Amino acid sequence: QKMPPTLPANINIREPRWDQSTFQGRAKHFFTVTDPRNLLLSGAALEEARRVVEDYRAGRVPPGLTEDQLWRAKYIYDSAFHPDTGEKMFLIGRMSAQVPMNMTITGCMLTFYRTTPAVLFWQWVNQSFNAIVNYTNRSGDAPITTSQLGTAYVSATTGAVVTALGLKSLTKHLPAIVGRYVPFAAVAAANCINIPLMRQRELKLGIPVTDENGNRLGESTAAAQKAIFQVVVSRIGMAVPAMAIPPVIMNALEKRAFLKRYPYLNAPLQVGLVGLCLVFATPLCCALFPQKSSMSVSRLEPEVQARIREKDRWLETVYFNKGL
Repeated sequence: QKMPPTLPANINIREPRWDQSTFQGRAKHFFTVTDPRNLLLSGAALEEARRVVEDYRAGRVPPGLTEDQLWRAKYIYDSAFHPDTGEKMFLIGRMSAQVPMNMTITGCMLTFYRTTPAVLFWQWVNQSFNAIVNYTNRSGDAPITTSQLGTAYVSATTGAVVTALGLKSLTKHLPAIVGRYVPFAAVAAANCINIPLMRQRELKLGIPVTDENGNRLGESTAAAQKAIFQVVVSRIGMAVPAMAIPPVIMNALEKRAFLKRYPYLNAPLQVGLVGLCLVFATPLCCALFPQKSSMSVSRLEPEVQARIREKDRWLETVYFNKGL
């Protein structure tokens, strides 16, 4: 009976398992990160994963640990603990909660879009959930204050509700299918308000930019703008399939006898359809841009460029974490 060979201690588990310069590699990474099954893991399983990762980082390799087990532990650890502070994240703020939570909220938004109180309630629920996600996945370098959190939350909720109610009144005289797209427009508008406000500190003070080896070169507001723009695009992209495909299907189904006979199936069907779209849309839209985004030095603010030139005249590209 031969012992399995011990793992080398130099696997870089700080980086994702797959090549992040390709869309396919990023998609595999985010399929693992957003896997809803991670929510079902017990506290003991999370602590075990944390132990494996921390031991491995400290150079202690448990005998018999395989590379697959190591990566599995890393992804479980990443799914539940904040990358910068190391604290356990709030359950519904984790990336693995994105699909089940969004599927329920979006499904209900699309089902109950006809009355004003329902529009108000579900847009409020959605923005509250967004605030939790944005706070849970904040960048550890820039802690967000309670007042910033409150401002972003109130503004995004107001923006979503105003957009939804404004569009709802406009669609009264248009075909029924148009009304079904009101929730999507409201969510897109709210994302454009919510994310920049939640990350306003980064827009004012900049986010850390580094060279390719991770050496910090300074803070840049130009990088922050690019990072936030990319996040807004991928968040809106995530909402597109889930909010664009089910309305067409539901509109067709509602004309048939089946849903007229069983009207209570309306909400579960919506939620199921949305869930099916989100399982794919969430990781694929997270993967649109590399997590470690880059921009050329010449696009940075003049004073940041000057500081970088002092350190390294020939540096062409800087890197930064775009956030989620």
